[in-house]
Amino acid sequence: MEFLQKLSANHNDKYGRPPVTIAFLGDSVTQGCFEVYETGGGGLDTVYEPENNYAAKTASILRQLCPGAQLNVIAAGISGDSAPNGNNRLDRDVLPFRPDLTVVCYGLNDSGGGMAGIERYTAALESIFTRLKEAGSEVIFMTPNTMNFNTSCHIQSDLFKRLAVQFAKVMEDGILDAYIDAAKATAEKCGVPVVDCYSKWKAMEAAGINTTELLSNKLNHPTRDMHWLFAWMLVQQIIG
Repeated sequence: MEFLQKLSANHNDKYGRPPVTIAFLGDSVTQGCFEVYETGGGGLDTVYEPENNYAAKTASILRQLCPGAQLNVIAAGISGDSAPNGNNRLDRDVLPFRPDLTVVCYGLNDSGGGMAGIERYTAALESIFTRLKEAGSEVIFMTPNTMNFNTSCHIQSDLFKRLAVQFAKVMEDGILDAYIDAAKATAEKCGVPVVDCYSKWKAMEAAGINTTELLSNKLNHPTRDMHWLFAWMLVQQIIG
């Protein structure tokens, strides 16, 4: 990708070549949300650790490759976000920073709309991809992790048990599968490369690995260490 060439050029000529910017647009996983807990009044909140998300880990690897480069990271992940919301806030949260590369990751929250929501999801993704490319950014679409396939024995809250049953049904009924397939087709239509992390999570589950226990909240947030999978797969794509 041109992004890597730009990063290397800045590393070798910081005064002659401009800094390089990478943006990450997505939901709670992109923001760096991990464990979830109940608050007063029946609300929910999460543990925020952006320093442990895949964006930070990706930047760490890139800085090892080009330690002298000026690498700017735009963290545009918001907990609970969806592709249509991401499209709506693109002008505010990403485009003003003129990223050289933008990583887009949506699907977990969107799948809550059921099969009927796929068209709205893909229309938003197509708009995001198109607008980013028109603004001069390279784009990568990264598929998310899977959600829980079962109710973990570590879940004690009745609310979280109900959510676990709900999310497991999304997986069992193939709803998230359908969203990811549609997203990959949209990316191909737009000429956007795909980093298919979802397929790796599915392959692990098929091999007998309990991927539910690789989720920090046992629902949909990967553990801190599993963010390295996203990061290394992204860097592999960037390197080519």
